[in-house]
Amino acid sequence: MSRAARQTLIAELREHALVIGEVTLSSGRTASYYVDARRALLRPAGFLAAGELIAAAAGEVGAVAVGGPATAAIPPTCAALAVPAGDRLVGFFVRGERKEHGLQRWVEGPVEAGMRCLVVEDTVTTGGSTVRAIRRMREEGLEIAGAVCVVDRLAGGGDAIAGAAGAPFRALVTIDDLYPERPDR
Repeated sequence: MSRAARQTLIAELREHALVIGEVTLSSGRTASYYVDARRALLRPAGFLAAGELIAAAAGEVGAVAVGGPATAAIPPTCAALAVPAGDRLVGFFVRGERKEHGLQRWVEGPVEAGMRCLVVEDTVTTGGSTVRAIRRMREEGLEIAGAVCVVDRLAGGGDAIAGAAGAPFRALVTIDDLYPERPDR
């Protein structure tokens, strides 16, 4: 993992994505902070840093495609495709609901059964949406080579994802990197 890219990503996430204050998470839990990773990933420096790290992770596990649950996986997927090492990858996303018209797909993008995929996600808490996406990917015949999240809140989601994927899971950054003084530590 490129140290410079990781340091840039941490700096961008701290400045633009870490929100201190009570929020309700998608799991229904409340927290005293929130990480809105898209606020950093949709800026040039965060986008390129995450892209470099995700494309490298895809290469390490032999993945030819990157993607995951819509909409959380779209910025990190696009970032991986945009960097030089990503020129050998294709992207995809997994819908929360099947499209009712057109081809009625669960998985959108230039992927087909048997392709090795790196599952990506922006922020992981419980891992629920990623686990659901992995199930859909398996139903479509995609092979899970590994899973990467941009930020792991260290709330058990990483273990849930690794179990569902049957493949390695890793975080580019954890909440400890962004907010070491958080009250729930």
